[in-house]
Amino acid sequence: MQMRGRGWRVCVLILLVWGFVAAVPDGRAEAPQKAVNAFETYVANVEARLGQQHRSTAGFLAEVKSDANRPGNPGEQLRRGQVVIEKLTPDKGEVPGGMLHDWRGTAFVEGATAADFEQLMKNFSSYPQMYSPEVVRARIVSPQTRPVPDQFTAEMRVKQKHVITVVMDTTYDVTFGRLDTRHGYSTSRSTRISEIEDAGTQKERVLAPDKEHGFLWRLNTYWSYEERDGGLYMQIESVSLTRGIPAGLVWAIGPFVESVPRESLEFTLRNTCRELTKRRGQ
Repeated sequence: MQMRGRGWRVCVLILLVWGFVAAVPDGRAEAPQKAVNAFETYVANVEARLGQQHRSTAGFLAEVKSDANRPGNPGEQLRRGQVVIEKLTPDKGEVPGGMLHDWRGTAFVEGATAADFEQLMKNFSSYPQMYSPEVVRARIVSPQTRPVPDQFTAEMRVKQKHVITVVMDTTYDVTFGRLDTRHGYSTSRSTRISEIEDAGTQKERVLAPDKEHGFLWRLNTYWSYEERDGGLYMQIESVSLTRGIPAGLVWAIGPFVESVPRESLEFTLRNTCRELTKRRGQ
């Protein structure tokens, strides 16, 4: 049986990705300190920018630019229920020993409120249903009080399937804040990301940092939301740090590695919109 067109491209991509995975030498998969420093410097600038935005109702959300794949007025696109995704990664995102990825997505849900959004996002026990199949399980670790406070620590097991399947256990420090009842924001900073081998089997184990593949070293997520025009505007910005790409594989692996954070952000935003819409209809 012969394979043509896309079939051949998929097979080649699988081989290249597995070559990318196998290329990680033992003892070198842990995030280099220079890469971590670059990430921390970058997110400090992101948080300073967002902090400035959140001080006033004017410019509380970043100006939305047209999606290159969807020319037109972004405001009209949002009110028609579309999402607008923007790449904010500087240059190629390369840092010493790693890669930075910065993406922002914006959406509008008619009839939703800031209070609806906060209630939804603090309900971690619903994440496996709301963000299936990417979120396998989720829970708030501390403090375990009701109602959920504006500052807490949460854990999630996430599964990413892009040619290969990667499972990770992640821990985040989460903070919610608000300018007023119609303008709010949240920050989620990763404090631990562990790659899981043979997840869901009797052989399941947490890989040591020097044995991981570097698919995700750091991930910070920033939500900003504003209630107006009869609904809720939401922006999500995610900044992540991953292993760099070997020079000889940039042409093939580069688009694949770059697509993962974008697709994950868009998946999160779309599913959040769908859940808010569903709840407003109940």
